[in-house]
Amino acid sequence: MAVEEEGLRVFQSVKIKIGEAKNIPPYPGPNRMRDCYCTVNLDQEEVFRTKIIEKSLCPFYGEDFYCEIPRSFRHLSFYLFDRDVFRRDFSIGKVAVKKEDLQQYHGKDTWFPLQHVSADSEVQGKVHLDLRLSEVITDSGGVCHKLASRVLECQGLPIVNGQCDPYAAVTLLGPSRSDAKKTKVKRKTNNPQFEETFYFEVTRPLSHTKRQFDMEEEDVDKLALRVDLWNASNLKFGDEFLGGVKVPLRALGQDGVHDAWYYLQPRDNVGGKPVKVDELGSLRLNIVYTEDHVSHYFTFFMFLSCQPVSASAAHILGEACREKQEAAIPLVRLFLHYGNIVPFLSAIAHAEVNRTQDPNTIFRGNSLTSKCIDETMKLAGNHYLQVTLKPIIDEVQNGHHFISSDPVHQIFKGITTSGVSCPTVMCDIFFSLRESAATRFQVDHDVKYTAVSSFIFLRFFAPAILSPNLFQLRPHHPDPATSRTLTLISKTIQTLGSLAKSKSANFKETYMAAFYDYFNEQKYADAVKNFLDLISTSGRWDQKSIETPIMLKEGFMIKRAQGRNRFGMKNFKKRWFRLTNHEFTYHRTKGEGALCSIPIENILAVERLEEESFKMKNMFQVIQPERALYIQANNCVEARDWIDILTKVSQCNRKRLSTYHPSAYLNGHWLCCKTSADTAPGCTPCTGGLPANIQLDVDGDRETERIYSLFSTYMNKLVNMQEACGSRSVYDGPEEEEYSSFVIDDPQETYKTLKLIVSSVQTLEQQHTKYKRDKFKKTKIGSQEHPIGDKSLQCYIRQQSESSTFSI
Repeated sequence: MAVEEEGLRVFQSVKIKIGEAKNIPPYPGPNRMRDCYCTVNLDQEEVFRTKIIEKSLCPFYGEDFYCEIPRSFRHLSFYLFDRDVFRRDFSIGKVAVKKEDLQQYHGKDTWFPLQHVSADSEVQGKVHLDLRLSEVITDSGGVCHKLASRVLECQGLPIVNGQCDPYAAVTLLGPSRSDAKKTKVKRKTNNPQFEETFYFEVTRPLSHTKRQFDMEEEDVDKLALRVDLWNASNLKFGDEFLGGVKVPLRALGQDGVHDAWYYLQPRDNVGGKPVKVDELGSLRLNIVYTEDHVSHYFTFFMFLSCQPVSASAAHILGEACREKQEAAIPLVRLFLHYGNIVPFLSAIAHAEVNRTQDPNTIFRGNSLTSKCIDETMKLAGNHYLQVTLKPIIDEVQNGHHFISSDPVHQIFKGITTSGVSCPTVMCDIFFSLRESAATRFQVDHDVKYTAVSSFIFLRFFAPAILSPNLFQLRPHHPDPATSRTLTLISKTIQTLGSLAKSKSANFKETYMAAFYDYFNEQKYADAVKNFLDLISTSGRWDQKSIETPIMLKEGFMIKRAQGRNRFGMKNFKKRWFRLTNHEFTYHRTKGEGALCSIPIENILAVERLEEESFKMKNMFQVIQPERALYIQANNCVEARDWIDILTKVSQCNRKRLSTYHPSAYLNGHWLCCKTSADTAPGCTPCTGGLPANIQLDVDGDRETERIYSLFSTYMNKLVNMQEACGSRSVYDGPEEEEYSSFVIDDPQETYKTLKLIVSSVQTLEQQHTKYKRDKFKKTKIGSQEHPIGDKSLQCYIRQQSESSTFSI
């Protein structure tokens, strides 16, 4: 989901590895150990939680989290909590990284010191103020100036202990004054509309002949208006601070008017002693934040797959990038989007096979071909993994199997009998690999198997068994006992799948060799070969609809009663929701029978529900023929994920709606269009169609922009490649060391492609520069879109000021 800007779509995503914590202060008791977990928050909204690591002051998590960020944010925060014996959670400390600072830590393992959690550090939201200075003639004929301070509204205030009842305290600060006034409390909203005006006397009376605002300079310099937002609490500890702003009166300027939005800030003097380094311990994180700016002028590079493939832009991108994975991800997604993934992978695989001298090393390196096929299998084969591996891995996780052949047997059988379920696109790719390898190494009769097994077993099934959390098979990294069992299974499956001739010798561990001897029978090798034959026969099998229900997503959410009983109460209750490819159900709790079941074919639309309907955030609606089910997700990321997957599984339903009501039907009418009939057609078009295949939802423009960004980043390497092409064209001897790392099969054709790439990148950079300058000229600081106090905007303005003559 993109954050829309004028003429631009901004896609934000973050990939986080939560490594470990260390030096956590001990629990003040005889045990001294802690049971800790870590959360990931956008501002204060929790979007991910690790498992609990028990009895440790240096807990290791090793968990990965990725999400698309569907809204603007100011801080990416990480909270470390301790759960006591009464299952109460207490915050130990937190790490908060400002959005504008994320690039400093991009892709680096970094130890962050934990800081105290306090109200002054939990600030978010913005406030709209209108300040006006006016002349007032006193009874004696003198002139004084009064400040009319209008607090209009706030947006995005933090929710404290499940509630937000905000009010504003307005104070005029000066050397000898501190006049304070308050607005009324607005109940149960974090987007309050205040619309209240307060008056303050600013200057001493002057002669009425002074027509200009001739205020004394020292008064103006020393006066400021302070607006603090508070949550009206019923607790004995008093009201909670939500944030504030301080506006110097000199901001009013010559006309005496100042109308602006401000980001709320922490208080200046927080109080309390500063935190010493490592006083609360530290947290190791690896953060990769990506922000893609996609506009209409990004066009598809038609020369990505030109012939010969070794001279194509795709091959050049793989050679230029520091890591092949950088190039593989956007290339695969783009070719999938345009339906050309099989010809592209076949071409680069064929070229790699022709460069391979030893059949025993075929596809064993981290080449562009290997990384692209890996990425394709992840995208196209996720459902395949869910069907083949998830039930058995769940059993291992829940039953804690120890060294036993039983789970290996189950997984081996599950894999080797799953050929008919292998996605068609993967079968077509394996067919191409098999043909290229068999043609290149005609003497080696096993190469047609090893070329395919090196991917399906070594790079697909084995890694998914070893780290099921990375393949969406489990929510968290497995515990040590389960991890040991999965490691044994993964190694056995990997060796079985590779058709190793010297079997026991492949294991460094003697216990693994003995364990494997159990499977040292020809029937297992025959089963592997039959499976490989089946999945590498192009066009023989179509991807079938799977009869067994596949669990796609589950979790707790809050739902509003659907009113199936005429006089039933329509209240909100927490329920366990479960989505399969057959039905969408909710239950009183996990494991119990379904209270309600909605067949997938009965889902007519899935859309967001406007917040004003029930004064609740992150709500969406599942529209059925007779009614709509209103649901509140736990956070914005969860809401988007549920909407996306529900939309995708129901995309092919014949009776899908084209319009819907974005607000609820309450008090006898639709809140959005005021129509009284509850069966009235929708007033808003449904969101655009998505592809029916859940895994191949790709934005072509976004992937093309990523490819452009990579070419722009590695422009120096492109220039070096041009020089290398020229060197090889005129001199066929030993090449210079700086050029030796490039794989260039056809120097002349490669040079032509490089020239096109450089020209295209330069053209797009010129368009980028023009767009930024036009945007810079239109930017209004203090507007709702760009409030005062936005540090990232200030950095942007400073950069533009240094590179251009434009000013705001």
